[in-house]
Amino acid sequence: MEKAIRRYWPIFLAPTAAAFVIGFLYPFMHGLYLSFCKFITIDRASWNGLKNYIYALQDASFRHAFWFTAAFTVVSTVLINLAAFAIALALTRAIRGTNLFRTVYFMPNLIGGIVLGYIWQILLNCVLSLLSKPLLSLDATYGFWGLIILMCWQQIGYMMIIYIAGLQSIPSDYLEAARIDGASSWQILWRIKIPNVMPSITICLFLTLTNSFKLFDQNLALTGGDPNHASEMLALNIYDTFYNRSGAQWKGYGQAKAVIFCLLVIAISSIQLRATRSKEVQQ
Repeated sequence: MEKAIRRYWPIFLAPTAAAFVIGFLYPFMHGLYLSFCKFITIDRASWNGLKNYIYALQDASFRHAFWFTAAFTVVSTVLINLAAFAIALALTRAIRGTNLFRTVYFMPNLIGGIVLGYIWQILLNCVLSLLSKPLLSLDATYGFWGLIILMCWQQIGYMMIIYIAGLQSIPSDYLEAARIDGASSWQILWRIKIPNVMPSITICLFLTLTNSFKLFDQNLALTGGDPNHASEMLALNIYDTFYNRSGAQWKGYGQAKAVIFCLLVIAISSIQLRATRSKEVQQ
């Protein structure tokens, strides 16, 4: 069997390689080329040089969207992972109803982002109306925290499952030896559980960072970028530039923003992966 695999490996590799080239590599390279062009349709593009990137970097709305997205990503990543890890710690103890709690916490992740956005828009606007506060679309601060609440509600359950798997994979011998040596629960947490669950932390940080930075559908449904693009995140800003403005130059501007956005996500996630993987321990 192994000899056959070694001999015919190109046959097994070909479908995956073809799907990768057709579905990702070619569209990415063509999109990179279009970011240097002015176009209405992709088959009628004229070279525009670096003008698209110069405009994108000078666009005040794009810079504001970046800082808004960065702040949102930091806050949501911290809150989601702290809450998910705390719930995972609680649900890995011998308590009744553990499976029910896991199901309840995980269920919001099954709902689509657009649907979640509209549901929470109704709920939060009702609460703000009762408190005589501006609606989400009238105040960027309320829009920011509304997005944080929505993101936490959706993502905590999924990250919790990953943390539970990591906690349950810790060898029981480590915990028993620590208790015999007189280690407190706090010492066991910091000296044994967290170091051994670092692979799960790496995965959860990567997912929350990238999901938060790429957030689009919830932003579109919950605030739509209002008021006056103040609650607009990067993905929504790119969408607005590309689709909601007429003229050949706007397609190129939107494409250049998309390339910058892609490079930012790759750079940030790579730094995070390298930083957290260096903290992982071998069991």
